[in-house]
Amino acid sequence: MASTRIDDQRSVGELLSDVTQDLGQLVRKEIELAKSETREEIRDAARAGAMFGVAGVVGLLALLMLSFAAAWGLAEVMPAGVAFLIVGIVDVVIAAIAVRAGRERFQEFDPVPHETIDTLKEDVQWARARKS
Repeated sequence: MASTRIDDQRSVGELLSDVTQDLGQLVRKEIELAKSETREEIRDAARAGAMFGVAGVVGLLALLMLSFAAAWGLAEVMPAGVAFLIVGIVDVVIAAIAVRAGRERFQEFDPVPHETIDTLKEDVQWARARKS
């Protein structure tokens, strides 16, 4: 930061220069904080996306195998077409529930750097107080 000495001999130009330098450094640091906070949120979202991807592939394979097993099992007591239709309808219901749960979790994602915004508001108040 600029000189922090308290001196009644400094001119208004020197004081304004110090304030300008301080504000410039403050803005740079706030921008860096915002970048860091946003990177962290994006990293968390990428991890969540990767987990969804793995769960989706494994879940699809498991659902396929279980669906065929259930349909062939039901085909022992009813026509095969009806058995596969019943299993298909159950699969659609499960998919709808999964989509709803995934949408709710995705809506929790918040890319806004709240900490940085709060700090910027404090900085504006500080600058106004120092300007007065």
